[in-house]
Amino acid sequence: MSTFPPPPPAAARPPLARVRLDDVAPFHGATTPAYARAVDALAASLTRHSAAVLELPAADAAIVRCALESARAFFRARAGIHVYRAGRALDDGELSPACMPDAFRCLGEAAHAALCAIARNLRLRSDAFSHWLDDTPLPVNEASASELLVAFSHGHLQSGQAPIVGLRSSMAEVDRGFVTLVASDHPGIEVCNPNGHWYLADAGSSPSDLLLLTGRALSHVTAGLQPNSQYRITNNENRASLMYRLMPRANAILDCSPISAAGHCIPQIYQPISASQFMDDSCPEERAVSNHLEAPSESQGNLFSEPSLRSVLSDPLSGAFLEDAMVLSCGHSFGGLMLKKVLEMARCSICNGEVDPASLFPNLALRAVATVVKMEDDRRLFHNAALRKRRKEVTELKGTGSSRDNGGELGLDAENTTAVKGVQYPFVVGERVLIMGNKRTPEKFVGKEAVITSQCLNGWYLVKALDSGESIRLQYRSLKKVPELQTQAGAEMRLQPLTFLQNK
Repeated sequence: MSTFPPPPPAAARPPLARVRLDDVAPFHGATTPAYARAVDALAASLTRHSAAVLELPAADAAIVRCALESARAFFRARAGIHVYRAGRALDDGELSPACMPDAFRCLGEAAHAALCAIARNLRLRSDAFSHWLDDTPLPVNEASASELLVAFSHGHLQSGQAPIVGLRSSMAEVDRGFVTLVASDHPGIEVCNPNGHWYLADAGSSPSDLLLLTGRALSHVTAGLQPNSQYRITNNENRASLMYRLMPRANAILDCSPISAAGHCIPQIYQPISASQFMDDSCPEERAVSNHLEAPSESQGNLFSEPSLRSVLSDPLSGAFLEDAMVLSCGHSFGGLMLKKVLEMARCSICNGEVDPASLFPNLALRAVATVVKMEDDRRLFHNAALRKRRKEVTELKGTGSSRDNGGELGLDAENTTAVKGVQYPFVVGERVLIMGNKRTPEKFVGKEAVITSQCLNGWYLVKALDSGESIRLQYRSLKKVPELQTQAGAEMRLQPLTFLQNK
């Protein structure tokens, strides 16, 4: 007697696209209308719901059903999980559920077909990601990097029994590989859509249906154009499942070369990285993502975590803040050079949707936030620059004091004054200077004596010409201190007419 529940009514099924595997299986150079429709439906479902459903043909569905029944029989006495890899020799005394080689081959072919369909939707070659995968067939004495997780849970744990890895309940997870296919005999997987809403993704599943999820490696090699799927297991009640993870080879270098060759923009955070290092770095990150979703905390600052606020509010090409942000019809916002590139391509660089220039309108909220963050960023930079300047002045004053204690003489010329007061502010308010000028200084001020009236930012001064009384804003490089003897001689010359009148 079959243990599989009857499929629920159509009204209870999730709004995922259901694509026949036979429609996407002939992925090598396929250009049939059915293939094109299947690729579009698969991509649309991944974009809107972060998941899709593949319908297996009858022969493959029978293999998956057999593997699920085998998992129930293998874990009859206790709940557990078994990891199967093609080419891996079993250890002494280790057992494996029956039907695993056939199930691994069947799910592997489906995962390859789905990955090639995703590549075609991104306007890449269907085999654009194949060079990161295992060789087919596998070389002798080499185990596959991809894995098949066979799990069964009785829905309860005995006293003192630890939770089983891979069967965590209500914990958000993101797989590390390219794509993940899940087959189960009972629904129990929730997926988070791009709007942040969780829904039961396999509510209408049967052994002939495979739930398709995208992983972190695919998001990396596509420069974020194909976001990863977040899911959680909410039902462990008497549930058998198969989870196939299509993983990159350990010696592969994950980069964005296919996306770059297609003309897409590559943000700086997507740097080439070895697959082995990527897998090692992703393990603690997955726990961080799970903890963040279950109990919000401070964001983790690693390479593949959520982007910073400044990166979200700035143009990835020029780095300028999005003070001119515009909203596309698909809901994504761009500004600066990236907006020009999107308009030239007539497609959104995030979701690949078509762009109608007439439908653009300003994103006022994003512009306001970008402006506020820019002002705060400028304030912080100015504060840090002023702090470094004060530290430098203190250091120079200490050095000058030491030389004076050792008998050195401190001159009164402009060079020594600059050394004491700092490079950017060699003059003080009320001090008399000579306007040397530069190319931008008006000719009528060049060679005139002036007095410092106020000090501005970054070494600029407001000076007032003595002969005309006009004021001008000049930098310290355009000014020179008037020698003290010249100042006294000028004062005596101005006093001579007054002395002559008094004597007369």
